[in-house]
Amino acid sequence: MKVCFQRRDFLKLLAKLWIVVPGMSRAGVVCAADTLKLRSQPGKAQVVIAKRPGVLNSSGEVSVSLVNQMIEAGITALTGFSEVKQAWRSLFNPEDVIGIKVNAMGGRSICTHHEVAFGVADSLVKAGIKPYNIIIWDRLTDELRKGGYQINRDKNSLRCFGTDNDYEPEPETSGSIGSCFSTIISRHCNALISIPVLKDHDLSGVSINLKNFYGAIHNPNKYHDNGCDPYIADVNAHPYIKRKLRLIICDALFVQYNGGPGYRPNWSCLYGGLLFSNDPVAVDQVGYQIIDEHRKNHGMKPLAVDGRVPQHIQSAARLNLGIADPTKIETVYV
Repeated sequence: MKVCFQRRDFLKLLAKLWIVVPGMSRAGVVCAADTLKLRSQPGKAQVVIAKRPGVLNSSGEVSVSLVNQMIEAGITALTGFSEVKQAWRSLFNPEDVIGIKVNAMGGRSICTHHEVAFGVADSLVKAGIKPYNIIIWDRLTDELRKGGYQINRDKNSLRCFGTDNDYEPEPETSGSIGSCFSTIISRHCNALISIPVLKDHDLSGVSINLKNFYGAIHNPNKYHDNGCDPYIADVNAHPYIKRKLRLIICDALFVQYNGGPGYRPNWSCLYGGLLFSNDPVAVDQVGYQIIDEHRKNHGMKPLAVDGRVPQHIQSAARLNLGIADPTKIETVYV
């Protein structure tokens, strides 16, 4: 059997093994968290959208098998590896402690589907990440429970729980915010996956990946003036998030295109997709466009005309957190 081993794959293997070849300095070897940069041209970003018809039935029940297919298709397309294990190992090492940040606010109808979160965790375990090195988390344990998550604090298995009141004792500043951060990201995790939902927000315009990390600070209620701008961007610029976030998988099985952040069934519709990116800004920009498309399809004004432009996306781009220019974002469907 002929094996095709491209230069890109060779560099990624070197990165995982930390091998230095003749003529290559140690500084020239790319670490696992940076490997995706080899796939994108400078100043550009990629968002992969995996969609499967039938992933949700008429009763809103999730097809676990189709979700798992979407996870595999998305992560391999984003990383460029054909094997799922290789794709995950290009992003995470077996010794990493990975925090999977979901959005459980609003109950089962509007939160990150637990089938998606646990599907990602299971795929990571199959790739060699130890179950006890994975924490599925959000702001409150009670919200996770209401969202259908099985709570587990056992340090010998895959964990799932909320920050609750476990924040750093002293606030830290990042731009215009001063907040105590969850100890889950400050002390326990060295890598993050964000799994937000795709929804409208009555103040910030959209609530996707960037706003997902309002669940990592003790005082998000203080930062909703001016459409939450620049506060959302400033939260994400903190090293706990900026340096640890390696992957975003937006749960877009449903899209809520108006009336958010609470659940409004009359303004929600099936989309049946998951959005994958390593760019925390680009994924929000693409999600913003999807929400506006659904607003148009349902006879509603664009968010800009409605006076709710998500300015925090541009603010995040100005902080060099990612790409917001649609002309520099490649969207790939799988």
